[in-house]
Amino acid sequence: MSDIIISSVKTEKELRQFARFGYELYKDNPYAVPDLLEDTMATFDAKENPAFRFCETELFLARRNGKIVGRVAAIINHRANETWNTKHVRFGWIDFIDDIEVTRLLMQAVENWGKQHGMTHVVGPLGFTDLDPEGMLTDGFDQLGTVFSIYNYPYYPQHMLQLGFQKEQGWVERKVMVPKEGHEANMQKYFKIAKLVEERYGFRIRKFKSKKEILKGGYIEKILGVVNRSYAKLYEYSALDEQQMKAYADRFLMALDKRYLSVVENAEGEVIGMGVCITSLSRAVQKAKSKLFPFGWFHVAKALWFNKHPQILDMLLVGVLPEYHDKGANALIFANVIPEATKDGYEWAESHPQLESNLASQTQWKNLDCHIHKRRAAFGKDISES
Repeated sequence: MSDIIISSVKTEKELRQFARFGYELYKDNPYAVPDLLEDTMATFDAKENPAFRFCETELFLARRNGKIVGRVAAIINHRANETWNTKHVRFGWIDFIDDIEVTRLLMQAVENWGKQHGMTHVVGPLGFTDLDPEGMLTDGFDQLGTVFSIYNYPYYPQHMLQLGFQKEQGWVERKVMVPKEGHEANMQKYFKIAKLVEERYGFRIRKFKSKKEILKGGYIEKILGVVNRSYAKLYEYSALDEQQMKAYADRFLMALDKRYLSVVENAEGEVIGMGVCITSLSRAVQKAKSKLFPFGWFHVAKALWFNKHPQILDMLLVGVLPEYHDKGANALIFANVIPEATKDGYEWAESHPQLESNLASQTQWKNLDCHIHKRRAAFGKDISES
């Protein structure tokens, strides 16, 4: 009989234990970037997270002799299931010690909960939406993680395969060197194309004087509208609605540097593409020990506003409307970011995870000095009754 007990999270104290387990498991790992406690607590608060209007979730903790040894969230995104005509239960926020029995019992809890709700397939790691961390790391364990992606030990994907899960989708991430002497690659091509599309199609980068201008002009909604259309056919995507857009705006706007917001407009002033970058907060969150309060905010504020020698630029989102994919709109984004990153002294940029199958997106990096340094995957398994 197993000495491992699986229980659902019922109280705020247990939710805090759920949120802190990732930090405890990785606190001595130099590459892992922990979840921020405040973010995790808000994510699983139905009053704070608009996704609860179309999602259900159950959180599970694994304990051995009273000590927490694993965690996982089971999520049903009804909107995504309707969009893709599926009956999927997702698993996310999954962490566990290197004990296959712990992993087996956690996944069994997700599968049983999914079956009780009529689901026939389990897949993950995925969040409530595509703007939550997704994809289990399968390569790049010796690379610094980011605040907006998942880091895990190498034994994680091994456990998934042992339990009969199969890879369903893959993502890659790139380390993109900021152009400087010895690393220019063919970056000039972006500037040439950008100038050409400005002259031929009237495309332009919208510049902002303040964050207030971004909000008043409704540009957060316009940017996320581009995300909805450009990501619509990507794996398991579910469209963001107005309430979700506002929630993400409230969450991310504080960290945004308007110089690294690239909004591409066509000749009629319609937003057709966007790129969103922020300075890396990875080291700051590590120093904060995953909590903003009472003292963690100091490290985050220092990274955002007082870092005179920034090293890494995180590329959170890049997207262009499908009808403009072959018209060079993405060149405007790179032509806008490269001079700013060079001037600020960044060494490299970390690309957001991109689907291996999205070949059109993969080609946009070809004129820069870059390489794939991380890979991640979603794993799935049929749980339908025979």
